Amino acid sequence: MYYFIYALLWLVSLLPFRILYIISDGLYGIAFYVIKYRRNVVMNNLLIAFPEKTNHERLLIAKKFYHNLIDMFIETIKMLSMSDRTFQKRFTGNWHVINDIYTSGKTVQVHAGHNFNWEWGNVALAANTPFKLLGVYMPISNKIFERLYFSLRTRKGTIFLRATHMKEDFLPHKNTQYILGLVADQNPGDPANAWWFNFMNKPAPFIKGPAKAAIENDTEVIFARIHKSRRGYYEAVFSKVDEHPASLTQVELTRKFVHYLQSSIQQYPDMWLWSHRRWKYNWKEEFGPIN
Repeated sequence: MYYFIYALLWLVSLLPFRILYIISDGLYGIAFYVIKYRRNVVMNNLLIAFPEKTNHERLLIAKKFYHNLIDMFIETIKMLSMSDRTFQKRFTGNWHVINDIYTSGKTVQVHAGHNFNWEWGNVALAANTPFKLLGVYMPISNKIFERLYFSLRTRKGTIFLRATHMKEDFLPHKNTQYILGLVADQNPGDPANAWWFNFMNKPAPFIKGPAKAAIENDTEVIFARIHKSRRGYYEAVFSKVDEHPASLTQVELTRKFVHYLQSSIQQYPDMWLWSHRRWKYNWKEEFGPIN
């Protein structure tokens, strides 16, 4: 079954972008108007984040978000047959911010959010830096799509660490020079073991791991977002944390990322993954202070 689905998707990937985006527009209509995929979650999240906007304004953001979501799915399929030359033309970045660190011998942590198109972003980062790229991922429950996505995500040598066995998978790479790519806006498994911040008008928990690892390992920290200049064209934007991470507390470093993420979302609201429940937990006093 895997090879059948792979062959089918590979044939689809051979279609030119203009045809693929026509397909994407059709799938958008089905997802938004027919299936209404997680629409209640999306609209509720937008109401929390942008209470000052009208319902019409939030609806326009939601529609653009769904277009971006479906485009990412189609663009991921396109990677099955897309040439490196085409890919490099369509995904650029200020890679020097990261590459300038390489000669120092230090390791790097890249903290990013669920910002479209992170699937292309992973491949682009692995292809444009001399570092060994480590990524943390949660295995997909569907075994066929897990195998397919794993193949696509590792096509440029990215080494993936299972989120459920991260310490174990990380050990072989601990004393090497690497980039550790982290989607740092993941919901923590235990809201009591998290840092809480006012995020887009409502308290939300953020995982402690990224800041803890950066400070303990004296790692350079880079914040990242992806800018979509036009359909099918992206630019990775990297920003080095001003202070040395080891001079900051875990809360301070996490707060810097929260402010960075919030600013990015406010600037490009349709580029963030509104269909995940960022505010699924409600803050309680026993969780500690809101930072």
